[in-house]
Amino acid sequence: MPGGGTSTFVDAAHYEAALRQMQIEAIIVFRGKFSARLTWAELHYLQLLRCEEDVARAAYLHLAPGLVFVTFPAYPTSLPVCRGAELHPDDIIFHRRGERLHQSIPQSFVWNVIAVEPAQLERYSRVLSGASHSLPAGGPILQLTPRLAARLRRLHAQACRLAETKARMLSHPQVSRAIEQELIEVLVACLTTAKTRAEILPVPHCATLMDRFEGVLGQHLGQPRNIFELCELIGVSARALRACCAQFLGMSPARYMLLRRLREVRNALLHAASDIENVTEIAYRFGFAKTAHLTRTYRAIYGEAPSTTLQRRLDSRFAGS
Repeated sequence: MPGGGTSTFVDAAHYEAALRQMQIEAIIVFRGKFSARLTWAELHYLQLLRCEEDVARAAYLHLAPGLVFVTFPAYPTSLPVCRGAELHPDDIIFHRRGERLHQSIPQSFVWNVIAVEPAQLERYSRVLSGASHSLPAGGPILQLTPRLAARLRRLHAQACRLAETKARMLSHPQVSRAIEQELIEVLVACLTTAKTRAEILPVPHCATLMDRFEGVLGQHLGQPRNIFELCELIGVSARALRACCAQFLGMSPARYMLLRRLREVRNALLHAASDIENVTEIAYRFGFAKTAHLTRTYRAIYGEAPSTTLQRRLDSRFAGS
């Protein structure tokens, strides 16, 4: 049933969980105090998201294979890097089904998402254009005309504004169908008129290399390895991995590995099941042999000691019991 709403977040783990409900798996690492706001609008065949984030961060996203995902900047400024390519003001990405990709932002940023059932998009494409247009297989970045890009941003913003201020209006069939039809018309126009932008990467097959990096990293987060050991497991040179991480993540592989491990520590602290768990045990589980080292780096990222996070979690559990 059509509807919508909005939520604010001060913890990346809770923000990731909200994105997961929208069928976007996200691993987020960041620098500085995390803050985000998520607005969603559910229509008949479309799901809309407006993701407002107030911190520089990198993310590894996995999009559900059952939907077609379209992403684009909400404003033609403060542009992100997606799949190693810096987006231009009027770019839009039609993602591959089930795509995994890296996205990084250097500062606060607002990005928009449209998720649509593939059959409905193809049906509308036939009706509106008079021809059958198969969805792009390669997940291209499309360059829209300024007028078409502005129209897409305006329609998306209007729907999200209703979700924030008058969510009940979206439950009215006439309202939701009118918004949906206009948005699908624009998406079809994007598919049929926009130019595909060539993506230039620093290393051939860089996206594949980064996927392998994530796979190996996920298996060895509790076993800290140096860059050369990781490169041997991935099957790539250290120079190539550094170049790809700089392009895709805006940081070195070593820095990203540290932030990934800190993320897992924080998630473990936030979901501690009982007072039996302690910081030392959790630190060791994710490859921190010295608790003092964890405390220094954890405090620098999250603004508090690991013990404070754990105690807050335990206090909330006991208060709710």
